[in-house]
Parts: sequence; C-alpha cells; structure tokens
Amino acid sequence: MGDMDINVTGPQIVLGTMDFGTRVGPDEAFAVLDAFVGEGGVWLDTANCYSFWADSRGVGGASERVIGAWLRARPGARDAVRIATKVRQNPLVPHSWPQSAEGLSAPAVRIGVEESLGRLGVDHVDLLWAHAEDRTVPLEETVGAFGELVTKGTALRVGAANHAAWRVERARSLALEQGVEPWTALQLRHSLVQPRPLTPLAEDGHRLLTEDDLDLAQSERLTVWSYSSLMWGSYVRADKPLPPTYDHPGTARVLSVLDDVAGELAATRNQVVLAWLMHRGIDPIVGVSRVEQIDEALAARRVRLGHDHLARFAEAR
Repeated sequence: MGDMDINVTGPQIVLGTMDFGTRVGPDEAFAVLDAFVGEGGVWLDTANCYSFWADSRGVGGASERVIGAWLRARPGARDAVRIATKVRQNPLVPHSWPQSAEGLSAPAVRIGVEESLGRLGVDHVDLLWAHAEDRTVPLEETVGAFGELVTKGTALRVGAANHAAWRVERARSLALEQGVEPWTALQLRHSLVQPRPLTPLAEDGHRLLTEDDLDLAQSERLTVWSYSSLMWGSYVRADKPLPPTYDHPGTARVLSVLDDVAGELAATRNQVVLAWLMHRGIDPIVGVSRVEQIDEALAARRVRLGHDHLARFAEAR
C-alpha cells in the first residue's frame, strides 16, 4: 500500500472490528482489512475492551492487537486508514465486569489510551471515544482529560458513545470554559427498524439514537456514527431473528417496504438500510467476518434512494 491523501467527505461506511482476534481470526481479519481499504474504505472502529467477553483471558485488547499487526505487515497502511478507538469499559481485573471496568477519570483515560496506542503500534488515533458515561467522575475531569489528549496530538478528535444528549452538550460547554477541544462526534445504536418504545434493550449499555441526538448533531455540526446498523445480520438471515422487543406492527411494515425498495433498486436489504442511514447523515458501522460481506456493504454507497422511497419508509416507521 502506498501513501495516500485521505479526503473523506459525507457519510462513510465504517468497518467495525469488534470480533477481530476473538471470533474472527487474524488471517480472516487481515483479508477483511485488505478488502476494505482496497475498495476505498477509510475508518476502522475498535475499542480497548474488544472483546473481553469472547476472550479466554477475560480482558480486551485483542482487536487492537490484530489491527496493530496488520498495520505492521502492510507498509503505508497507517496512511490509508483512520483509526477510532474507545476507553471506559475494559476490565481492569480479568473476568470482572462491570465491577472492575475502567472509568473516565483523568488517570484512567490517560492509561487506557497509552495502552491502546501500544497495542495498535501508533503514536495517535484519529478519533477517541468515551465508550459510555461514568457518573462517578466529575464531567469536568473527563472533559479536561480528553481535551488534553487532543492538545498533545495523541487523539486528533474526541467523541462520546452511549451518552445522553444533555450530557454531551454539557461537556461541550465545559470544554469551552476550559479552553480545550470538545466532543465533536456521537456514537449510538441505530437502524431502520426500531424497538417498541419505552421497552428496555437486552444488550447492557446500549443507548438508542433519538431525535434529540440528531437535533443536537445537526445544530452543532457533530458527526454521528451508528452501531448495530445491520442488527447482527437479522435483515438477511433467518437464523438470526430480530430481538423480541422489535416484534411489533411497525417492524412488519418497515420490512415490507424494505423488500419492495430492495427489489426496485436491485439491491440487498442490507445495502438499502446502509443507504438509508447515510442519507440521514449517519456513518454506519458494519461488523463483518468475511470479504464478501465487505463487498456487499461498500456497494451500498452506490444505492440511491429517491424521495418516494424515503417517504414510504417514513410512513412505515
């Protein structure tokens, strides 16, 4: 891979690497990364805690180590990608979560990032996320720690994942008061189908994107990333049904429209969902384990939804 000048404009498909080093072995991960970059993909999303629940060691770091090994094996690869990682959730004691999960104190943030850089083998990350809230630590302290990393060049940008919109806005105000770089990105769970309102999600720690989040992002020009964008394959795999909380009439209406639109555009369900997210100004994270899944996902960039398609989805939802 040669050096390249990355010019990213508009919503992008982000490669989710959560399973690298655990459910997805290094060889498969390398092939996926090669295909992603080869087809013009840029952003890699990981976290220091990935994937402690699938690792016999009971701690995270596997995903970052695989990415680091790939970067070392591919000359010029660091110039071809942008790397986003997260701190907050990695267990400090193996097999002890959430009891020993690192928090967002200034020391925890600094140590977490330093260890991530070591595993990745880089001197900075392009985007650092606060993986979840930590209300045991003053928000002022967390904001200062993230801002300090940007000042040092350790992180080029910072963002908040799984945070309430009011906490993000409060943090941005505190950053202004402190004269440090504010959070400029949001990461939340979002997809075309939606669960029943006011019902809890089975996945601990997930926070759904709301209209308030989009309103904040649009008014403050924040980047928005979505995870679980393709609902773990549930749109296309009969053996992976949607969770029970999605079992309601709205889902049936949306899936019916999805089938119609996919047929009209000669696209897959997944491609239409990704195109819909990008049309909303959202960068969808897509976790894959095989090269052919990369091919399908990135082809969504060529899917063009018309006003009629969007109106039908809006009515169905």
